[in-house]
Amino acid sequence: MKQSSKPFSARRKTTVAATVVMTAAVLGASVQFLDRPGAAKASEPAALTEIDAAPVLQKNIVAWQSYSGRLEAVERVDVKPLVAGTIVAVHFRDGALVRKGDPLFTIDPRPYAAEVDRAQAQLAAAQARSDNAATDAARAQRLIDDNAIARRDFDLKQNAAHEAAADLRSARAALESARIKLSYTQIAAPVSGRVSRAELTVGNIVSAGANAPLLTTLVSTSPIYASFDVDEKTYLRYLGRAGHADVPARLGLADESGFSYTGSVASVDNQLDPQSGTIRVRARFDNADGTLVPGLFARVKIGGDTPHDTLLIPDEAISTDQDKKFVLVVSSQNRLEYREIVPGDLADDGLRVVTRGLSKGERIVVAGMQRVRPGDQVRIRPVSIGG
Repeated sequence: MKQSSKPFSARRKTTVAATVVMTAAVLGASVQFLDRPGAAKASEPAALTEIDAAPVLQKNIVAWQSYSGRLEAVERVDVKPLVAGTIVAVHFRDGALVRKGDPLFTIDPRPYAAEVDRAQAQLAAAQARSDNAATDAARAQRLIDDNAIARRDFDLKQNAAHEAAADLRSARAALESARIKLSYTQIAAPVSGRVSRAELTVGNIVSAGANAPLLTTLVSTSPIYASFDVDEKTYLRYLGRAGHADVPARLGLADESGFSYTGSVASVDNQLDPQSGTIRVRARFDNADGTLVPGLFARVKIGGDTPHDTLLIPDEAISTDQDKKFVLVVSSQNRLEYREIVPGDLADDGLRVVTRGLSKGERIVVAGMQRVRPGDQVRIRPVSIGG
């Protein structure tokens, strides 16, 4: 192999020179890069994400407990005939609103009108017999005073007068009974409310008594009950005392997110179901427009009677981590911290009650949380809760 003719010291000088040239070229390129527009900005720290943060709100409110139930009519009537006969008229449209006393059905009144006439005639005859017997008894009384009549004849006249008077009372009762039966041929609404369909129409023959057929049903519309089951703890805290009627109640329907109806607890059942650990409660609500219909699903919440301080935050500030609920808390250095909480019910103003996990005045992220994560340092835009 051919050896280089240059001495070692000469080769070393050549290598050092080449290294110096390369270093100068790199430094030159670096200078040119730094002279480019925007190069200095690339070396600055990244801008902080701006988020909305607000201090946790403390407010004096009434605690609410939520339950599910069904609407029930305060008054429900199964309309049945009290006399037998043929239906000759139906006076309502299916599903119509009726007032108490409005006509619903008419049963052929002619047989009962004839019975009234017969009873009136019998009453007139009884009245005549009674008057005649009374006159005879009065005459016998005058004769017995003068010893002009035997005691036995006197007693017969008195007994005849008493018997005629009794027959008169019986005839009057028979007439009253006939008039009552005649009135039963006109079936009127016993309460105000909404009537169902006519189960039997004109021409059908109906019977009275235990086997009387159902003609229609009638339910009152206002007020209306919401019936639901309350757990034992709530019963003991709010309802297990006299005067529970002053406990406030709120009602929301299936298509509502809030509670648009206000009312109060109307009644509590007389025993608790040991199997379910609940007791039946009914709350009463006004329903002047008739929107609420018996049988509808109802979301009901009832409140205690002692307002107390509670921590509140917006519902949208709460995130879910599997089965946990958490918020992002802003530290004094504007750094985000993961904080697990235990949320409660919604308050009247739409804010969520926090039962555990936060303290009054702590700042939480209320908007922009999808752009950040725990540990990030952020720039705060202060806002207020419920303001």
